[in-house]
Amino acid sequence: MSRFASSTTSIHSSPPPQAARNAAIAAAVLALLAACGGSDYVDVSPVTTAPAAPADPGFVENVPLPVAPAFVDSAATNQQTQLTIDVNAGVRALSPFLELWQPLTRTVDVSTWSGLPGQGTVLNQAVHDRNIQYVVDATAQRTAAQATAAYLDDRQNQAYSIVDGLGPLTAAWRAGAKATTTITAVAADATTVKYDDGGNGAGDATTAAFGSVVGFINTMRNNGSTEPAKRFYKYPRPWRWSSAVKVVPALEPAKSPTPNTDGGFPSGHTNAGMLNSLAMAYAMPERFQEMLSRGLELGENRILAGMHSPLDVMGGRMLSHAIFTGNINDPANAALKQKAHADAHAWIQGQTGTTANTLYAYAHAAAAGADRFADHDANKANYLRRLSFGFSPIKATNGAAVVPKGAEAILETRLPYLDAMQRRAVLRSTALPSGYPLLDDAEGWGRLNLFAAADGYGAFSGNVVVTMDAARGGFYAMDAWRNDIAGSGKLTLKGSGRLALYGKNTFTGGTQIDGGTLESAADGALGSGDVYVGAAGTLASKGPGQLAIGGNYAQLDKGTLDITLGANNAGTLAVRNTATIVGGTLRLRFAGGFKPSVGASYRVLRAGTRKGVFGGVVADGYKATLEYSNTGVSVHIDG
Repeated sequence: MSRFASSTTSIHSSPPPQAARNAAIAAAVLALLAACGGSDYVDVSPVTTAPAAPADPGFVENVPLPVAPAFVDSAATNQQTQLTIDVNAGVRALSPFLELWQPLTRTVDVSTWSGLPGQGTVLNQAVHDRNIQYVVDATAQRTAAQATAAYLDDRQNQAYSIVDGLGPLTAAWRAGAKATTTITAVAADATTVKYDDGGNGAGDATTAAFGSVVGFINTMRNNGSTEPAKRFYKYPRPWRWSSAVKVVPALEPAKSPTPNTDGGFPSGHTNAGMLNSLAMAYAMPERFQEMLSRGLELGENRILAGMHSPLDVMGGRMLSHAIFTGNINDPANAALKQKAHADAHAWIQGQTGTTANTLYAYAHAAAAGADRFADHDANKANYLRRLSFGFSPIKATNGAAVVPKGAEAILETRLPYLDAMQRRAVLRSTALPSGYPLLDDAEGWGRLNLFAAADGYGAFSGNVVVTMDAARGGFYAMDAWRNDIAGSGKLTLKGSGRLALYGKNTFTGGTQIDGGTLESAADGALGSGDVYVGAAGTLASKGPGQLAIGGNYAQLDKGTLDITLGANNAGTLAVRNTATIVGGTLRLRFAGGFKPSVGASYRVLRAGTRKGVFGGVVADGYKATLEYSNTGVSVHIDG
């Protein structure tokens, strides 16, 4: 590579006008030809015409409503009255349980049910046996710390106990809510005395600054009873199925003496815990995944307590999603949910000294020792495990996912820059496979994976256009998608925000950056298609290795390639086919600890073929010069 084949600007100067730049390039080319006799010719002629952007698929993904009756249309029918499965939306949402267990009678009447095993028919013995054995094993292996956590999640009001899922925001939240509890530890006589929480649950709904938030949390539990389903399905608790189930000793006084009104399926504590978690996640989406993780942790604690089985907990989770969706879509709650979100942020930001753009970092600043939900990947694994508790599929696993009517509203504060149909597409693309016991309900509640949905799309189908607005702050300004994105669709980023892709993505439709910054935080983040950086767009490469571009790369004049260079070619681009550079800026940063050597050259772009040149280079803290070969671009560190 010849230094004459270069285009030079530095951090201390502005790029020359286009005409002057072209003349300088032409002169350099002539000098090179004269010196080398043409044998080492490097093409540094500018390109004025950009190649076409990746073709749009021609359609936007549409996620139809399920054929089944919608819970949100009849949420108010989930009441503690003598109703049948045909008219109670809550009972109906859990109807796949009838494939596993036949209750004594298909009504909510419990007058002829003893509440003990034997009154009802197990229809899938293998699933039932594993369901109870899971509790036997879990309670036999339970640690003292798990027993304490299970006790507190049982006896504290769930609206109080799950708040610690907010991590660094917990103290400020409880101060705003003025939430209290009378149970802070396991009393010495708890094995013989039943203690009930005399606190105020979610808090004081009359406070000016935070009352709307408390009121919102309480409102999201409307129509939230599990009693109709318990009395319809009549499935005993695990400790009634097997004497090998070891209930936490301190919870012995909490065991019901009336089994015919104490069904195990679904878990009421899980339902209540998840409803509170969903409400807090909606109001404070900076801890969305952590709050959902906390809700399912409470559900697993019901198993560790010996009070519920995995199927009980799975049913409680499904019902909570349906109930929350009914409430969050209720027009009567429209103003409340917006005010709760606004007031929660105003209070928390005031207490923590943060802004809309710094709150997320503050909310995730604690180490694992101070925040047990600090590890995203551990949360993800635990959440996925708790969705099915290791049951094997009992049906085909390739059934198409359906998305319940209105479920997209759960994500409207977490993914606010997407429209409702896009959120439905996210839910469908991140849903669990089909086939698991209980989870294949007709509306789709069982297969929802809200943790994965908060990490963005799982697959692109059609044209996915994302428009972000940095001026609005929060997730409008910056977000990260961590799923491995598949599919044949295309991603187009517009606006002024920053979207980071962390997945090992395989989508084939290409990437177009018309505005804002698309940050590639993984080597395969851009899939296998073409990448096109428009005049107002920035591609930021910050991965641990080379960013692989499976097709062609094109950058328009005034577009920006922003590389964070590290050791072993970290952050550099490897373009499989042609890199066409119509102009624009190459922005060079340096990863923590990496210091370039003055006088050295660093190859930042490799391609099958390179065409065109950048308008200039800006290198943090250094003067730099661009160097070109016919298959790449290097940066020479001048000083």
